[in-house]
Amino acid sequence: MKRLSYKTNSDHLLLCVFLSLLWGATDSTTISSSSTEPTTAITSAQPTTKPPPDNVGEVKVVNQNETSMTLKWDKVKDISVYILQYDENGNPRVENIDALPLDASVEYEVYPLTAGTKYNFTLITVFEGVNSTGYNFTAVTAPRNTEDFKTVGQNETSITLQWKQVNNIDRYILVVNEEEITVTSSEEFVTHTVSGLTSGTRYEFRLFTVFENVTSSGVNHTAVTAPDNVGEVKVVNQNETSMTLKWDKVKDISVYILQYDENGNPRVENIDALPLDASVEYEVYPLTAGTKYNFTLITVFEGVNSTGYNFTAVTAPRNTEDFKTVGQNETSITLQWKQVNNIDRYILVVNEEEITVTSSEEFVTHTVSGLTSGTRYEFRLFTVFENVTSSGVNHTAVTAPDNVGEVKVVNQNETSITLKWDKVKDISVYILQYDENGNPRFENIDALPLDASVEYEVYPLTAGTKYNFTLITVFEGVNSTGYNFTAVTVPPVVRYVNVTDRSLTSITLMWENVNKAWGYLLEMNGDTKTFTPDQSSNVVRHSVTSLKPGTAHNFSLITLFSGLNSTAFSGSAVTTIDCASVEWHVTTSSIQGTVEGLFTIATATYNSQTLDSSGSRDVSFTGLVSGATYELSLKYEILRDPLQCRHNITVFPSPPSSARCEYYAAGYSAYVFWNKPDGVWTTVEVNVIGKYYEVDDNEEQNIIIQGLQPARTYQVSLNSVSGHERRSNSIVFQCSTDPRGVIAGSVIAVLLFCVLVCLAVFIFLKRPDIISRKKSFISASKRTKRKGKLITATQFADHFNKLNVDDNRGFSEEYEELAPIGTNQTQKAADLPDNQVRNRFKNVLPYDWCRVKLSTSNGTSDYINASYMPGYNSNREYIASQGPLPSTVSDFWRMIWEQRVKGIVMVTNCTEGGKIKCERYWPADSKPCLYGELLVTIRSEEQNLNWTMREFSVKHRNTSEERSVKHFHFTAWPDHGVPEGSEILIQFRGLVRRHIEKEGARAPTVVHCSAGVGRTGTIIALDVLLQQLEKERAVGIKEFVHKMRLNRPHMVQTESQYVFLHQCIMDALHSNQKPEENIYENADLIYENATALRELH
Repeated sequence: MKRLSYKTNSDHLLLCVFLSLLWGATDSTTISSSSTEPTTAITSAQPTTKPPPDNVGEVKVVNQNETSMTLKWDKVKDISVYILQYDENGNPRVENIDALPLDASVEYEVYPLTAGTKYNFTLITVFEGVNSTGYNFTAVTAPRNTEDFKTVGQNETSITLQWKQVNNIDRYILVVNEEEITVTSSEEFVTHTVSGLTSGTRYEFRLFTVFENVTSSGVNHTAVTAPDNVGEVKVVNQNETSMTLKWDKVKDISVYILQYDENGNPRVENIDALPLDASVEYEVYPLTAGTKYNFTLITVFEGVNSTGYNFTAVTAPRNTEDFKTVGQNETSITLQWKQVNNIDRYILVVNEEEITVTSSEEFVTHTVSGLTSGTRYEFRLFTVFENVTSSGVNHTAVTAPDNVGEVKVVNQNETSITLKWDKVKDISVYILQYDENGNPRFENIDALPLDASVEYEVYPLTAGTKYNFTLITVFEGVNSTGYNFTAVTVPPVVRYVNVTDRSLTSITLMWENVNKAWGYLLEMNGDTKTFTPDQSSNVVRHSVTSLKPGTAHNFSLITLFSGLNSTAFSGSAVTTIDCASVEWHVTTSSIQGTVEGLFTIATATYNSQTLDSSGSRDVSFTGLVSGATYELSLKYEILRDPLQCRHNITVFPSPPSSARCEYYAAGYSAYVFWNKPDGVWTTVEVNVIGKYYEVDDNEEQNIIIQGLQPARTYQVSLNSVSGHERRSNSIVFQCSTDPRGVIAGSVIAVLLFCVLVCLAVFIFLKRPDIISRKKSFISASKRTKRKGKLITATQFADHFNKLNVDDNRGFSEEYEELAPIGTNQTQKAADLPDNQVRNRFKNVLPYDWCRVKLSTSNGTSDYINASYMPGYNSNREYIASQGPLPSTVSDFWRMIWEQRVKGIVMVTNCTEGGKIKCERYWPADSKPCLYGELLVTIRSEEQNLNWTMREFSVKHRNTSEERSVKHFHFTAWPDHGVPEGSEILIQFRGLVRRHIEKEGARAPTVVHCSAGVGRTGTIIALDVLLQQLEKERAVGIKEFVHKMRLNRPHMVQTESQYVFLHQCIMDALHSNQKPEENIYENADLIYENATALRELH
């Protein structure tokens, strides 16, 4: 069982005494100390408690070091026993102290302790086993000295010291020059700079660690400040590989370090100067020529370097290479040299004058001007680098000589030119340059030294050629710029002249155009003409006009070139003869005539028969075939092309023979016949009462003349015809028709007339009311049949006139009967709210059963204001559509694509009367436009006075399929009316019809105006009615308009358009006659919004 122990102090003791008195205890208390800590034991041996002694008054630390401290205090009432308590590294220590009895004070050394540590002590006075309460005090051991006390940097006026921190102590005392410096730092390594020092000086430092104002024993360190830099360094000598430096010593210091880079490699050179010299001179080598060096010269004092004196110096640059002449003229020389190590500055010395040249090019070029021509010059070139020059390089060059003053042509012919010029400063060497047929020629000319001028013949040359010469003066191998001049050789004579065309009054000459620079002089009949031929041709053609026919004309032709004339070419040409103008005398067997003009022989040819007539200007051919056409030819045989003229003459044919006639067709015709004429003939003409009949030579030689009257006598004439101009003499005879039918016919006519009169009298007497009822029946029958009956072509004029009476009353009645047609049909799709915005007018809506439906892919609407319309061949031959709105242009093109439409007929303008009638739905220029998924491009556009033809390319963006669509745009249809005449509209319809027939009728043709009913209905009706008229020779205008209105309301929407259709048919029937004056008038459109109508009125 562990012994109970505890510490006691004065408070504890008083408490125990108090408790003992209360309890009446008779035990006594004893205080003792152990080696560890004081305890209080209670025993029964002592009956009373003693009071504790006093604490010591004060404890002084009279000595201390890193491991111990000496404590001193005055005794308490001569008490010699004490107990000292403290902790050492967490372990409590109790030390019993027995002082010497005779000493008045106690001095006690505590050890071993930890350096730089603060201790909490309790000193207890012990008297007869009783402890005092204890005197508490603190004391510290001296700290350790620092480690690694060293110099980490210095300059001329400061030294930086560093040491390692001691046990987290942050306060130190640095002593230098008997001056204490307190340094505070919590860093592991403490750094401190001592400034205000003298350069190049040795200093002694002592460093103390301070802990709780107790210092360590201290550590010593010696350091020096950096020396000063040198004051100035001079370059006293330099060349391409070395330089010599010089400087004054710093405070008699003899050790220096020179630092620099050589081609990127750092160099360090140690310099030990002579001790007695006041300055240092040092040569740096080997170095690179023309290089700028950055030097650092360091002063060294006791191993410590100065900051370094920085300076630059350069080596002399190299001389240039390839120093040469690259050009010269009379007053300048151009020199060139290779750049030295990117140096851009040079000094050029000429005539003791320095010229500074600056250039960064790899090859430096410089022109020295202001020189004298033909002179030798000495040049010296220095490379300059950082104002240091190279040793220099020499070069000799000469200026170019002057050009000759003038060159004269003293002689020339077709193959040579002789030149002459004065020498230049007695120079005898020249070069002549020129081209000969594209090949450059160079001729070196060495003149006689003593001659003042030079004469030189250039040969062989090409005739008629302009030469560009350059004459160069040569001085010591240097050429002048060259004197340029031109000279020409004499042109050659024309080698040949051909007569290519001859006419009555003109001759065309042709010759080879050898050189397009040549001109020509032509002389003929004393007249001369100078001309320049066409440069685009290799031959020359020239026509001489106003000549006399059949005549020989002598000419001469001279080639002209640069004022020189060739030898003349002489020749002759003959104009032709006008055979047609000869007065030929022609019979049935001969041709004769007198011809003026040159010819040697005349021939007449028919088939294999050829006849000659020669030796005289009187030409005569006999024994010819009657009616035959002979080719007459006149030739001038001395010519290469001897034909003077050729002319066809037809000999008169022989007349028919044995002509006669017989009765035919009861006297209403006559049978005429005859025998074939002799010779050649083509037809026989028969003339009866002014009417001509022709019978070819390959037909039976007879004819039946119709349209005659019985019992009449007619004069008949017959001619045989050969070719187109020759007719024989006429054979005339009388021909009588058969009289027998006239008598019988007269008797029968009288009898029939009597029977009819008797019948009429009988009816009138027996039933007088039958006539009035007949009239009513006929009238009603006509009105009923008018609706479904076609009007034949022969009856149409009468029909038109009947409708036209009483101010077009008939037209008005028919048009009013058409008003209700089709109006009871449904228009549900058009009235849907989503589709109403797609309608241009509220009262022009398609019927449901025949409206065009669009595909509904991607949720789009199938509605468009368009209707299928009947044609002549099918019930869906057209599509009548309103003009597209801005919001329906894409729908319009979608309909074109889906219906595979090949043609669009537009009979409105986009704007009329200031109002937009139709949105422009095609591109404004050649740039394609995208409408929905369709890309539309204008391929062509042809404008006419009354219409415009366009061709569109329509390409689907998704499938890349491309189609062609023709656009027929009629522009001459006025707003609120009809065209001024039917002719242009009929022509326009013809263009449309030909396109439909060419493309086939498999796809409908789209027709639109603004609303798609008025002008649209008119053009559709016109196309169908003209087809009907052509194929059936009858038309049903009202019937077709009725049929159209069953498919779309208001088709042909005004009465004037209805009348216009009739006028077009009338004009088509009378296209060879002057059209009748239009009887229709313009009328207002009947479709507009109600609001617009109110505003209009």
